[in-house]
Amino acid sequence: MIAHLFNAPLGDSETAVGVGTVGSSEAIMLAGLAFKRKWQNKRRAEGKPCDKPNIVTGANVQVCWEKFARYFEVELKEVKLRDGYYVMDPKKAVEMVDENTICVAAILGSTLNGEFEDVKLLNDLLVEKNKATGWDTPIHVDAASGGFIAPFIYPELEWDFRLPLVKSINVSGHKYGLVYAGIGWVIWRNKEDLPEELIFHINYLGADQPTFTLNFSKGSSQVIAQYYQLIRLGYEGYRNIMENCRDNMLVLKQGLEKTGKFNIVSKDNGVPLVAFSLKDNSCHNEFEVSDMLRRFWLDCACLHHAS
Repeated sequence: MIAHLFNAPLGDSETAVGVGTVGSSEAIMLAGLAFKRKWQNKRRAEGKPCDKPNIVTGANVQVCWEKFARYFEVELKEVKLRDGYYVMDPKKAVEMVDENTICVAAILGSTLNGEFEDVKLLNDLLVEKNKATGWDTPIHVDAASGGFIAPFIYPELEWDFRLPLVKSINVSGHKYGLVYAGIGWVIWRNKEDLPEELIFHINYLGADQPTFTLNFSKGSSQVIAQYYQLIRLGYEGYRNIMENCRDNMLVLKQGLEKTGKFNIVSKDNGVPLVAFSLKDNSCHNEFEVSDMLRRFWLDCACLHHAS
């Protein structure tokens, strides 16, 4: 169902595969491992060294990408951000790609301001570079937040498996998938994008049970909850909820703008949130505002619990 939502090819020769995870952090670890192993296999077949893999991302990535790079010995090459541009620049990202790049990771919903990175432009630029170099550098889309937003309120936006170099996508069910914490998903374009040697086949209760995971025993309640939400709400239900979130975001944005005290640094088209900075921070800065809002939220939560 999620692969269909992300426009995965569904022909006879192409079948998407995927796995439920403990949030997008585990999903990113699994996707990164698949890219690393596939790159290593190709390099060995060509008689080339495979001991210095790297991955290209923006400096705005979530910490789980740094964890992947450190835990699995992959160099993290980050595209620096600049004032007024808080996402990865596709042109600079492609310039950093070399023969050791296992993939370029784009974010659909930056943790800094909720902005969607331009995956379409990244794909087009990378197609050109691959043709010129003979490489086949792929793309992974970290759609932890945006994966359950874009299909419903930005259906024409090309960021998913409609783009040929997008080989895998992760999404968090416990964000806009509307499920309690503890569930994420990673989907591969087709079976060839997930190396078979990473999959364990377990004979469990007389049947083959393939597994590719970093966690061990885990309850199925969140998987059931995700299935229930998809069935209960359907496309129209999710679209109504995401449109309502967007409407609330616009109201909050307009209210902040009317005060004349804030610069809005988020985009209307993206995750439905409002990121802002102070126009004048001579007396107070953004960290103080954040701290006071956090205290207010905790006070309200305590009062609600006490009542």
